[in-house]
Amino acid sequence: MLLIDCPYCGAARPEIEFRHGGEAHVARPRDPSALDDAAWAEFLYFRANPKGLAAERWRHVAGCGRFFNAIRDTVSDRFVCTYPAGEPRPDVESASVGASA
Repeated sequence: MLLIDCPYCGAARPEIEFRHGGEAHVARPRDPSALDDAAWAEFLYFRANPKGLAAERWRHVAGCGRFFNAIRDTVSDRFVCTYPAGEPRPDVESASVGASA
C-alpha cells in the first residue's frame, strides 16, 4: 500500500484517503474571456505529463479535506515530498537520483 504524508495532518496515511487533483502550479488566466479558443483549450487540457518528477495537487478527502501539493516520481510512483498549497515548488531534483520506491 502506498502511504502519502499530509502536510496539514502531519501523518502518513493510505492512498485510498486521497484524490489526485492534476498538475500543480497551473495559473488560471487573469482574463479568460480575452483568450481565443486555442489558448483556452491549451489552459484546460494540456499538461506537462513528465517522465520523472512531477508537481501534483492532491486532496486529503478522508482526513482534513484540504488540498496540498506533492512532488511524485511518475516512474517509481514514489512521493518525494508534500507541501501546503500556495507554497512554491521545492527544489528536489537531486533527491530522486538513486532513490528507491
